[in-house]
Amino acid sequence: MNQEKLRIALAGNPNTGKSTLFNLLTGLKQHTGNWPGKTVAQSKGHFDFKDESYEIIDLPGTYSLIANSMDEEIARNYIAFEKPDVTVIVLDATSLERNLNIVLQVLEITDKAVVALNLIDEAEKKGISINEKKLQERLGVPVVKISARNKVGIDTLLDTVQKVITNSVSLSPLKLKYSDDIEKKIAELQPEIQSIYGSFLPSRWIALRLLEGDDSIISELNARVSKEKKGGPSYEFASGEC
Repeated sequence: MNQEKLRIALAGNPNTGKSTLFNLLTGLKQHTGNWPGKTVAQSKGHFDFKDESYEIIDLPGTYSLIANSMDEEIARNYIAFEKPDVTVIVLDATSLERNLNIVLQVLEITDKAVVALNLIDEAEKKGISINEKKLQERLGVPVVKISARNKVGIDTLLDTVQKVITNSVSLSPLKLKYSDDIEKKIAELQPEIQSIYGSFLPSRWIALRLLEGDDSIISELNARVSKEKKGGPSYEFASGEC
């Protein structure tokens, strides 16, 4: 078994069954504390699946990743800067349209994502039919139907997570296109951002945040990145757990 734990982030709106999935996977192998420097509770857990060991982090439930609240900021920063091996976005299949906003925001940050359509049994009871293959084609990342409460589709979800982590599945995440003026400004900013941070950070997403006047992203970059490498102005992540 690989002794290095692979990291899964669980993202999604409140009340989508995200914590039910977390509890199902981790059982008693979990602990709760606070996010470093925050008063918001942090839940981490561990589980094994097919000879791999995983750490799973239940991010605060949010409707957005714009960082207008502490919960949004924590979820956003973990996905963008802590770079989990995969982000599983848990959606409520009975209210799909309302849930898709956070999917698009996660896909602006990372390509390594899987959409878990939870509460699929409840959706079917309400006469809601979801074509997950078409949704997968539109989003460009795997979509898996599950019911965490009834333990339906969990192995398929974990198999899919493994495929994403090992690059065994083709990913082409949907990226929102903005007005020509905004796209032009993004194109101007991206090379500058890449010249500083390389390909390790999502340059398009950072450009969008800067264009929106998001001061918190500048503060976060300054807190997490240090200019300490020898041989010139090359950036690396600051030491210590963030």
